Amino acid sequence: MARLVCTAKASYKKTAGILELTDELLQWTPQGKSVPVVRVKYPDAASLFCSKEGAAQVRLKLGLLHDDAGHNFTFTAPPPAAHNERERFKKELTAIISRNRAQDITPATSTPRPIAPLPTTTTATVSRRSTPVIPGNDPANDFRLRKFVLVANPDLAQLHRDLVIGGQITEPEFWDGREHLLLAQAAAEAQKKGKPGQLVDPRPEAVDGGEIKIRITPQLVHDIFDEYPVVAKAYSENVPSKARLFSPNPSFPLTSAQLTEESFWKRYFQSKLFNAHRASIRSTAAQHVVKDDPIFDKYLEREDDGLEPRRQRNEAVDVFVDLAATLEDHDSTGNEKDITMQAGRQKGALPLIRKFNEHSERLLNSALGPAAKRPRLQDEYAQIDLDDLHDPEASAGIVLEMQDRQRYFEGRCTGADGGDIKIKQERKAGDAALLAMTQNVSARLEVRSRKNDIPDGLFRQMTTCQTAANEFLRQFWSAMYPPPMDVQTLNVATPAQRAAKAAKMIAYAAKTREKVEALVGVARTHGVDPGRVETALKPVLSAVDQALAFHQRKLTGGRP
Repeated sequence: MARLVCTAKASYKKTAGILELTDELLQWTPQGKSVPVVRVKYPDAASLFCSKEGAAQVRLKLGLLHDDAGHNFTFTAPPPAAHNERERFKKELTAIISRNRAQDITPATSTPRPIAPLPTTTTATVSRRSTPVIPGNDPANDFRLRKFVLVANPDLAQLHRDLVIGGQITEPEFWDGREHLLLAQAAAEAQKKGKPGQLVDPRPEAVDGGEIKIRITPQLVHDIFDEYPVVAKAYSENVPSKARLFSPNPSFPLTSAQLTEESFWKRYFQSKLFNAHRASIRSTAAQHVVKDDPIFDKYLEREDDGLEPRRQRNEAVDVFVDLAATLEDHDSTGNEKDITMQAGRQKGALPLIRKFNEHSERLLNSALGPAAKRPRLQDEYAQIDLDDLHDPEASAGIVLEMQDRQRYFEGRCTGADGGDIKIKQERKAGDAALLAMTQNVSARLEVRSRKNDIPDGLFRQMTTCQTAANEFLRQFWSAMYPPPMDVQTLNVATPAQRAAKAAKMIAYAAKTREKVEALVGVARTHGVDPGRVETALKPVLSAVDQALAFHQRKLTGGRP
């Protein structure tokens, strides 16, 4: 008898029932019946998707090996329990799908199959379920990363629709060689976002009727409390917890010395304490307009405009940023001290400058973390030894394959006495190359400046043909020449897999000339000069011909 792993109440196609996961399969049984309607064995599970956090319905979708539509289940328990049950199923199914993918890759790497020389019946050795997965993430998260990458790159998304959704190549083949995009997206999401560097300074807004309004959000309240602890202290001492916003009892009776949250913020923004916290030099006229407040005036502090700051630094200054570290070394040399430069001559600016300095220090400390957890360097010079200043390790690169190597090494001419003859390099070749590049740039500028009279539909077909051919060529050359060792890759293909992939891609690329000829015929029907289409796609055809010739030489055993 199968062992039950987990169970939960879930609906399938708007019908209530029980979802069960055993040690052999996943099954769903309608409520009140004993025969399961849905039965999915472990080897058939291919992908997993979940609803977003906080969604109204807690859903789980299981994609099958031969059915991408799969099955959709909605957990019907109360919200906390439904989420916990979904997470339990998600954890178990993710492990099952990972094992399935590992089993798909293992046979291909252990027993490579012979490759047919050409195109027509060649199939990819990587199945559709072996989509590249970011290490450590579940399939749902991997799907989300790929979706974000496609949304951020419209051209790449269009290419994905044309080739993958169009059924020309598989999902793993499309992302092969583009793993760096997924890794970059994962790294960007995992990066911890620091605090904003802007000083908290709510700006009043003028509304109809001459009134002043300040928008208060939970984030603004958090920033004010973090920047000015004295406001947090006043809030905790004067606003009871039951009288705060979103409290279960907002109509809690208050004493005369207590405030509601609304009245607290209204009085704070009209008090001298708020004007003292403004991120600008306060105007004396504005300070006289502000009325006294018996509550907030108790939290006012004396202006920090003395020669010495009120808050002294107790920690030792780092020797690499201490400007006074070498002061005594240059006492008798250099310019005389400027006696006119005296700190504190403008007392109105001192509080503002010290406020900016404290804010900057607070930002740095929040990024560095608590002092007890910061790494301590034994060597003082280790903190200025940056990795970017060191040369990267040299990679082996890709071996250069040359035609007629003997001719290259014996190509040096020798004189009658056995000495080398210095050959004078002619300038004609360089001048011709420079002239060709100049003409190319001029032609490009002329094309851009000239009105484009190609219909939009034909132009899109030409663009699709070019991008598809470039993708096939990219896949072909990546299969023929594997990437260097220093390039991040998620899956390492065997020689047999690379040969099969190269045969498949060259077969697709071989059809490019037929597509170009069809586009030339469409251009004639639209009254467009066919030569313009041929000229635009000539570089693609040349690249395809070169790849075809290279592949043919490989098959016949000749030198590439």
